[in-house]
Amino acid sequence: RSGTQLGAAVRLARERLNLTQAALAKRAAVGLKFLYELESGKDTLRADKVLDVLAVLGLELVVAAKGA
Repeated sequence: RSGTQLGAAVRLARERLNLTQAALAKRAAVGLKFLYELESGKDTLRADKVLDVLAVLGLELVVAAKGA
């Protein structure tokens, strides 16, 4: 629903996997600054990179119609 909620979910998943931000950034082939901004809830990030991070964490982004 928001960048903040997405960032919190990413941070929680990363911590559960005992990964540092640096380790996750390397595995997802994104910059450390990008990952920091994602976890901080920045609303304007590249979707392809967000999806790369989610894939490494075993997460997926689901899009559904409102009210569904």
